[in-house]
Amino acid sequence: MPRSVQAVYLKPLKRKAIHGVPSCDLQLRSYSVRNVEFFADFALRAAYYLHLPALGPIPLPRVIERWTVPRSNFVNKKSQENFERITLRRLLQIHDGHPETVEIWLAFLRKHAYYGIGMKASVWEHERLGVGKTMDVSLENIKRTLEPRWAYFGRRRNPETSERVYEMMNNDLRQKPSDAPLSAV
Repeated sequence: MPRSVQAVYLKPLKRKAIHGVPSCDLQLRSYSVRNVEFFADFALRAAYYLHLPALGPIPLPRVIERWTVPRSNFVNKKSQENFERITLRRLLQIHDGHPETVEIWLAFLRKHAYYGIGMKASVWEHERLGVGKTMDVSLENIKRTLEPRWAYFGRRRNPETSERVYEMMNNDLRQKPSDAPLSAV
């Protein structure tokens, strides 16, 4: 049997985190154990081949929902049915991952999503110190570029329209009100 086929029957390979800085938490939810375990295995293998250090799948507590419904709608209150829905959850954690690589990993998982699986991702990005000062400088540049647009905010005109109206008003060829034909009623 080829090694690539043998690898399917083994646990997925994982990379070790160097610094342990969290990059992403991916929570998988489903009503079926088989689907959750299969997709968690698929996500770990994808993380390995994208060189992302991953931990998991960590089993999270089950969410159990129970409700009771009457079987008929009239007199038979004593005849009721009980229903139960169990949501199984698994957590995958990515440490020391580059933000772009994590986004590629999440996009790949979204593209190849398995039926019956819900995903919720929490992504953390870290910036260097002093990022606020660079944001203030870029804000001033944005303000300067948007000033002409803000002058016409809330109106249905733009600078070109107002210039055309001004030209029409100053045009000598326009008709005087007394020369205009009367409207037919």
